[in-house]
Amino acid sequence: MTPRRCILVSPTGTQLLLCQSHERCGDQFYDPRQDCCYDDAVVPLGRTQKCGNCTFRVCFEQCCPWLVNRPQESFVVKVKGQNCYSAASLDDRVCGRSKTGGTL
Repeated sequence: MTPRRCILVSPTGTQLLLCQSHERCGDQFYDPRQDCCYDDAVVPLGRTQKCGNCTFRVCFEQCCPWLVNRPQESFVVKVKGQNCYSAASLDDRVCGRSKTGGTL
């Protein structure tokens, strides 16, 4: 089990010290209840990004290349932490190419 990192916070005018859970993203701390670390930047939990013609939640999902011989289905959105090259599951979303031809 990984020990929790925390920052001691002293509310103004009191002697009470609270330990709030924080994570590091590069050289910044963030509250994992509000943000996540994505591509070395602190982003809000609701942040989305394009994956072909789909949208994925960067804190919870990942955009993976689709390796099946179907050029119209170029990407798949998987739950974060899953191997991009593992077999497709019911939770995966297959995405086609965006109309502009870009990948992400």
